[in-house]
Formats: sequence, structure tokens, C-alpha cells
Amino acid sequence: MSFNNLETKNKRAKMKNIGIRKKRIGVVVSNKMDKTVVVRVERRFMDPRYKKIIRRHKRYKSHDEKNECQVGDKVSIVETRPLSKDKYFRVMAILEKSNMESINNTGNKKL
Repeated sequence: MSFNNLETKNKRAKMKNIGIRKKRIGVVVSNKMDKTVVVRVERRFMDPRYKKIIRRHKRYKSHDEKNECQVGDKVSIVETRPLSKDKYFRVMAILEKSNMESINNTGNKKL
């Protein structure tokens, strides 16, 4: 095996690690910005000492290219290159649409 073959194998091994990106599933809590939504991702884990299930959440600003997401939608987000100071996720898919529109349309009507 020559030196060049070893070098290309090392490059391929490094390239495999580049493609791994974090994926999260969460709920849209704000869509007031242009092409940006705030997604709340909740995680659950067991406390090591007291064995109680604990819920923690984090909010991620995510890029929504087509402004399709509405508040309450369940979305899948994936890590990407930094798009701004604190936006480094993008919306990959809308998993479940919320029914907030139907609630708003049939809400309090003035007579």
C-alpha cells in the first residue's frame, strides 16, 4: 500500500464524520420574524439521584425559507452552518400542522 492510498483513506474517514448533523423535533412558539421561527425542543431524562423524570426545554431559532410554519406546528429541525448570530438550525419538515387557524377564525365574534 502506497502513501497516497493511506492519505485518501484518512480523508474518506474524516469525510464520514462531516455529514453527521443534529436533528431535533419541537413545536413552533413564534413566527414573528421574517424567514425565522423559534422552536421549543423538550427533552426528558431521569434524575440520577432521585430517579424522577425531569423535563427541560431549549428554544432554537430556525430558518424557515418559505415562511410556512405557524405557531403550534410540530416541526423537525436540522443543524446547519451559522446563518446569523444565533440561528444555526433550519426547518427540515413540518410534521404536524396546528389547528390554531381554525380556532382564530371561529373565535370571539362580535354581534
